[in-house]
Amino acid sequence: MAVFRIERFTSLPTAEAWRRVTDWERHGGTVPLTSVTVTSAPPTGLGTVFVARTGLGVLAFDDPMEVVRWIPPSAGRAGVCQVEKQGSVVLGRASIDVRPTGSGSHVIWVEELRVRLLPGWADPLLATAGRRVFTRELDVLLEG
Repeated sequence: MAVFRIERFTSLPTAEAWRRVTDWERHGGTVPLTSVTVTSAPPTGLGTVFVARTGLGVLAFDDPMEVVRWIPPSAGRAGVCQVEKQGSVVLGRASIDVRPTGSGSHVIWVEELRVRLLPGWADPLLATAGRRVFTRELDVLLEG
């Protein structure tokens, strides 16, 4: 399994950083060739299901995910969101923590990722590619 961790400090208040990184449909605008659709009723929380569709035409695949842990930040307490990937192509989980700091927020994103049919020796390459894609994604989400 490929594992990577991304950390960012932002001047955004914790609640705003949390709102941005858990706005699932905005994620689609930051990942190349990907759109994200929330398939469960609002508001976002425990049990929310969303699907990232990546690719072009017949070369596209769905990456369905479900929020399995949802603790929004409040009163100086960190927020934690955990998502499980439930697709036939991409498996794994992601954890997003948003912690308050004296000057804003500290966002920690940890991803555990496995792509079916990829051999285990490809995990370091997958981790490197994932880190690059999700670093850009996190930077864009926190910028605006």
